[in-house]
Amino acid sequence: MDVHNAFLHGDLDEEVYMKLPPGFRHSHPGKVWRLRKSLYGLKQAPRCWFKKLSDSLLRFGFFQSYDDYSLFSYTRKNIELHVLIYVDDLIICGNDSYMLQKFKDYLSRCFSMKDLGKLKYFLGLEVSRGPDGFFLSQRKYALDIVADHGDDLRTRPAYTPVEQNHHLATDDGPLLTHPRSYRRLVGRLLYLLHTRPELSYAVHVLAQFMQASREAHMEAALRVVSYLGGSSGHGILLHSLPDLTIDVYCDSDWSSCPITRRSLSAYVVLLGGSPVSWKTKKQKTVSHSSAEAKYRAMSVALKEIQWLRKLLKELGIDQAAPARLFCDSKAAIHIATNPVFHERTKHIKNDFHAVRDAVRDDCHAVRTNEQLADIFTKALGCDQFHYILSTLGVRDLHPPS
Repeated sequence: MDVHNAFLHGDLDEEVYMKLPPGFRHSHPGKVWRLRKSLYGLKQAPRCWFKKLSDSLLRFGFFQSYDDYSLFSYTRKNIELHVLIYVDDLIICGNDSYMLQKFKDYLSRCFSMKDLGKLKYFLGLEVSRGPDGFFLSQRKYALDIVADHGDDLRTRPAYTPVEQNHHLATDDGPLLTHPRSYRRLVGRLLYLLHTRPELSYAVHVLAQFMQASREAHMEAALRVVSYLGGSSGHGILLHSLPDLTIDVYCDSDWSSCPITRRSLSAYVVLLGGSPVSWKTKKQKTVSHSSAEAKYRAMSVALKEIQWLRKLLKELGIDQAAPARLFCDSKAAIHIATNPVFHERTKHIKNDFHAVRDAVRDDCHAVRTNEQLADIFTKALGCDQFHYILSTLGVRDLHPPS
């Protein structure tokens, strides 16, 4: 559902005055208007609108999630409704059609609403339904990026988003004369990461050169666009299977940054075999060994597991079985399961030792060639890249002709 003129519904608590619009005349020259409602352009407008909407939902009987403030849930006996909010766009789901219609009628009385029907297109995300589940993609968005840079693409398509054994961080080639185009392209690629996990590492690397963009960096960004040209229909399939166990693969690339020598952490979360969360991020401190870097990656993945379990619980999904954490470093697993901290682990922060209490016997070793998080930490060869891609469940409903 969509709200018409959403910000105009917000009630102002502060005193805000505005000058009269040019050309407007009245009998009290030199005076200004005091606003009773929020207007577009005010800093208070988004907050006032969200408060107005959330108060309406709370009056209906919803409760607000503490783990995701944009999520509201309604539970009465066997009836469940969930509302996800993005500014003035609402996604509503539930298990009772009568209650759904009753709730939509209530919203229409509170605000000027537009019912857009079943979810098909939302903020650039395309949603397709089938017997196997939901398929999420950004095909139109990807095709728009390719179309805008069609003249700059190489004639030979790219089968991976980033070249293996690249040296982008140490490149000292000429700077771009117009870096704004590079920044705009990388910004557009960032939004693709919602449904394209295989682009996480490539975009992470490219985003580090916003300040001083060079020609080699632009060529690497155009390689990603070339890759999109042959894989614009790629997306993730959320399976409709009843299995909702959490499997997490975490990995790190030790001392991968040649400038700061900081390691790279990454994880991917699979819910019932479907990827629902992933991240690539440079670690805040320098790790003294690969085992320490892997251990820090496990700590980051653990925080995501804890947040996701709480979110699922608010959605009415109790995780009876523990989440399984997969790592390809036996040394890091031994540190996590060892109840005694020796001198080689004292320099690791105390919060990382929370991993030991959380994983217990649910931390498993995985072979390096089966580590799904590898695609988030390094540039892989074509064979290994596409093997992990298929294992993650990335599909293409619109293969190029």
